[in-house]
Amino acid sequence: TNVFMRGGLQAGERFLVHGGSSGIGTTAIQLAAARGARVFVTAGSDDKCAACVALGAERAINYRTEDFVQVMQAEGGANLILDMVGGEYLPRNVRALADDGRLVQIAFLQGPKVELNFAQVMTRRLTITGSTLRPQSVAAKAAIAEALEREVWPLLASGRVAPVIDSEFPLEDAAAAHARLESSGHVGKIVLKVAG
Repeated sequence: TNVFMRGGLQAGERFLVHGGSSGIGTTAIQLAAARGARVFVTAGSDDKCAACVALGAERAINYRTEDFVQVMQAEGGANLILDMVGGEYLPRNVRALADDGRLVQIAFLQGPKVELNFAQVMTRRLTITGSTLRPQSVAAKAAIAEALEREVWPLLASGRVAPVIDSEFPLEDAAAAHARLESSGHVGKIVLKVAG
């Protein structure tokens, strides 16, 4: 919903997803590719980059060895960026956007405070927005659920989009699941299974 409702992603647009190998990232790749967008992602290893390309990303950028700003500028800039990193990524995202580009901030793993030269936002007509589900009204959540049912469920039913499950652990092995998460080696979601 952040990508299409807030970000307004259209077919043919260049879409950059930070955290492409995360649960949100793997879903965003598939949804955007299914809707005809050109999908670019950042990920922290060559293996994760390969997994993102296999899911439909046109280009995966290993942020440890490449500068996503340079890559996106060479492509003409991103029309839309979905970011969960925040912090020092914000000014870099602004540089990576095309004129009239949009940035949707959904988390801030590097922190919520940052310094930004807002003149770039104004002169290049950029849009920066943010969203989180929890504080939204019941009516807003219902509208999101209706949009998901209308737009996403058919893609799931057809198999064009599928959840990416890295691994499953029984609830009693939650510590092992957390260790897998902390290792940063996973692609997609880590699932805790409850017996019964």
